[in-house]
Order: sequence, then structure tokens, then C-alpha cells
Amino acid sequence: MTDLFNPIGEKVEQTVTTNGEAEDDFKPIDEIESLCMNCHENGMTRLLLTKIPYFREIIIMSFNCDHCGFNNNEIQPAGTFQLKGAHYELRLRDMDDFQRQVVKSDTATVKFIELDVEVPAGKGQLTNVEGLLTTIVDDLAFDQEKRVKETPETAAKVAEIIAKGRKMLAGEAFPFRVSVDDPAGNSFIAPDPRDGVGKWEKREYLRTPEQNEALGLADTNKEGLDDSGDIIPDQVYQFPASCPGCMHPCTTNMKMVDIPHFRQVVIMNTTCDACGYKSNDVKTGGEVPEKGRKVILKVKTDVDLARDILKSESCALECPELSLSVNPGTLGGRFTTVEGLLTQVRDDLHNQIFEADADEEKTKRKNDSLSDTEASRWNDFFDGLNAAIKGEKEFTIVLTDPLAASYVQSLADNPDLPDEQMTIEEYERTHEEEEDLGLLDMKTEGYENDV
Repeated sequence: MTDLFNPIGEKVEQTVTTNGEAEDDFKPIDEIESLCMNCHENGMTRLLLTKIPYFREIIIMSFNCDHCGFNNNEIQPAGTFQLKGAHYELRLRDMDDFQRQVVKSDTATVKFIELDVEVPAGKGQLTNVEGLLTTIVDDLAFDQEKRVKETPETAAKVAEIIAKGRKMLAGEAFPFRVSVDDPAGNSFIAPDPRDGVGKWEKREYLRTPEQNEALGLADTNKEGLDDSGDIIPDQVYQFPASCPGCMHPCTTNMKMVDIPHFRQVVIMNTTCDACGYKSNDVKTGGEVPEKGRKVILKVKTDVDLARDILKSESCALECPELSLSVNPGTLGGRFTTVEGLLTQVRDDLHNQIFEADADEEKTKRKNDSLSDTEASRWNDFFDGLNAAIKGEKEFTIVLTDPLAASYVQSLADNPDLPDEQMTIEEYERTHEEEEDLGLLDMKTEGYENDV
């Protein structure tokens, strides 16, 4: 079956024959005559089905009316809502960061944090960071003369935002941050292989009942809960979901268990019978400890690769020798081995960076948006990662968890004695970590007086 969602570069190649002439039979863009909602005459809607590198399939739509000149452009995801919402954040440090590709669905909100401006959910866009900021500044400046006459105080504040936004566009206000938050999980900010910890971040989260209601999703069934509405330990719960791989209906299993000498965790598993997709996630529970924890493991042999490891959703992962850094929330919670964790990182990154085709030759083919230099850099990165997974290269794993909810198996003969290859350190959480975790807003004493 022909793949309808090919990258734009492949669609261009399909329109040209071996002689370099245009192919008459193949039309990459579908054209549909449709009603113009401005003048009620017939205009033309054009649809392009394509695949965004690092992301997924989308539909680019363009409408134009020759009668009144009205036009409109937007994008829509080609699939259904994802299992979780997604929050992306990028810290811009130089002019090159303005070119980062951004997919904003119609359910996503965009915020330039230092500018203190938020764009609510609306029309879907395929653009870059510069395009987002330029649109905001131009929209604010459009009605500024009217504001000056009617509401001078508001106009003065808006003028400050416009001036600051233009400084950002001119490269005079680095660094600053932009975030895209999408409860439907269908938005995206492109990463870069040179991004270090704190530069680019992706965090997936469970939607609130209010967000599910706004998306038109059904409420969660409360059958099987205790009298307080909480889940019962060691009981398996099932609820319907959509497979992120093929979009067919599937089932997610969930179970809460108590791990001796550790804490309460929730194990989640999603399996799709249609395409074979599998996903596992582990979320820790219990009280918030006073300090965070850093675990440093030196991996030297195959035995170390087989150690059990629990990486919580709040944990950051670093491997300095492999130039690997994974921000909190990127992989979710994982209970596996060291080898399994690195394999998961490799597979997820490879599927985002390179096209996942059936044969190996196509799998190594780079996406259209990757330059030869970027592709070479990614190939060197994956070669080092593969050598570490095979046990051919020694490396260090650093788990930094502000909630101290991550764990690495100790191979010491006596559990009370330290492991020579592992170091465990407790540290005071930074103000930024406590703010990200919501601990600064948490009130545990005297809250009844606020009611």
C-alpha cells in the first residue's frame, strides 16, 4: 500500500521522472473546491499530507478565494489524541535557535516566559520560533494606535512588551524561554543533537479531568475504587486508549504495588494487538523526601549492564562519555536494566531522527531537514551508544532525582556495605527544582484556615 504521509522531499522526488521531467500522473497536493465563508463564493482548498521529522504525520491545509482574496493556512494532526499531554520548553541562547521547527496544534498554548505573553489554543501552525514571536509582536502592534487613544495605561504596558519582543528578535535579550503545552500531545518543538541538559525539554503528563472534558474525552470509570475513590493496591485496572503507533483502540493496564525497602509505585502497560506496539511506564508514589538524590554508576562489564535500574519520571539521566543527556520526564518512568534503558533511549531517538522504514538501507537514510553535518553527528552519537550497549565501551551513568525516587541495583555482597562502582549522594534541591515540582506552592499545615 502506498504511504500517503511521505516527507516533503520524497513527494518532490515522486513528481519528477528519471529524465528530470515533471510526472503528470502524480499530484502531491489534493485540491478541493469549497465554499468561501467570507464572500460565499467557491474557493480552492489545498491539502498536503506529509511527515514532520522527529514528529509524526500532519495535514497542511491552505484555502484561497480568487473572488475576494481571502486566504487561510493551518495544520491538523493526522491521528487521534495521544495517551498523554505534552509540554515542550526550549531555552534560546543564540540566533540559530530561532530556526527550530515548531508544530502547534489547535489545542496547544504557546508562552514566551520572560516576555510574560501566552498565546491561547487556536489555529494550528507549522512554523519556527522566530515565526511565533514575530506573529505575537505584529498582532500586538496592529491595534496599538487604537489602544493609545482608548486605554493609554494598557497601551503603555503593551508597548513595553512589543519593545522587549523586538529586542528578542534582534538577538539582544538572550537567553529566554519558549514553551508549548498541548493536552492532546500533538504539538512539538524540534530538538538538536548539541542540546545539553536544560536547553530542550519534553515532559509528558496525564491530563486533568477538565482537560479531558475540553478535548471531548469521556470521564474515567470509577468502578473498582475504594470508598475514598482511590485505587486499590495489587489490583489490575484496565481502561481504553488509542495506540500512538497505529491509532487503533487498545487497552492500558495499571497496577499499584508496594516495593519493600523502597516505596509505592504504579506500573502501567499498553499493548496494541493491531500493530504490536508496547509501552511500559512506572510512576513512584509516597511522601516527598527532604532532599534529592544523585546516583553515579561506573559501567565496566556486561554484569553492570544487567543491573536493575528504576528511573523515575522526575529523574535526569546523563552519560558524559556518550554525550547523552535526558531531561526529566522525557522517557517517563522505567524499571528495566542498564542495557534496557540505553536501548530504549537509542530506539526512541533513532525513530525520531531517522525514518523508521522496513529495510535497513532506508532506515539509515536521513530526513530532509537534516544537513550532512547533522546526520554525521547523529551517526557518530549512535555508534558510541551502540558500543556501550554491546559492552565494548566503559561509561558512567548519573541519575539526578530531586524526589529521590530512582534506584540502581547494588552488587555488594552485604546490602549494608557500599558498592565500589556506585556512589549515592543526597543534595539540597535547588529553588528551580522545587518550583518545577510544585513544592513551593504546596501547603501542608494550616491550609484549613484558607477555606
